[in-house]
Amino acid sequence: MTISKLHYISQGNTLTAHLQNIQTACSSGAELVQLNLNNGSEKELLSCAYEAREITAHFQTRLLISDHYKIAKEVKADGVHLGKTATCPTTVRVHLYTWQIIGATANTLQDCETLLSKEVDYIRLSPFKSSINNNKLPPSLGLNGYTAITESLKTETPIIGVGGITTQDVADILATGVSGIAVSGEITHDFNCIKTFNQLLNASSTEEQRHTF
Repeated sequence: MTISKLHYISQGNTLTAHLQNIQTACSSGAELVQLNLNNGSEKELLSCAYEAREITAHFQTRLLISDHYKIAKEVKADGVHLGKTATCPTTVRVHLYTWQIIGATANTLQDCETLLSKEVDYIRLSPFKSSINNNKLPPSLGLNGYTAITESLKTETPIIGVGGITTQDVADILATGVSGIAVSGEITHDFNCIKTFNQLLNASSTEEQRHTF
């Protein structure tokens, strides 16, 4: 399996809104979406994940589930994305099907090296840009941070950029050695930009970096 170059991370004030946005993203050409489950009972989250699986299966879009690896296994999602405070990837691997992928968030070179030792399938390097409104996020890495980390790692494991990325950033980000991007707000604001993101990512010279699992 090759990891998609564009990940859409769902947004919404309700679970229904998340599902509607995933449906729109799929119909707009998203190849991989992440159901970003936060609030709700276990039963509600499981029901939402089943619906997301139905939507993505219809469009042949890959589905990742945020953090909730048991739900990811239950609904047979394509994989799980683990945030910084989520369960260790080594533990999660034991619970998943062998074909399910595990991605995880990193902010530093040390984070990345730790995740590589745990054999994750991709690393999401966060944040590219920091929101002025969010003091909880670590400092933004920017192009220099991305370049320093990718040059030090020299890994074939895909590194995915995330954090305030717009279409204007894509070419510069790919030049750092990062192989793809994850986007939430920019796409939720205008799903038509999925087409633009895909064109920019596919026009890049990083085709040879597509990683086979």
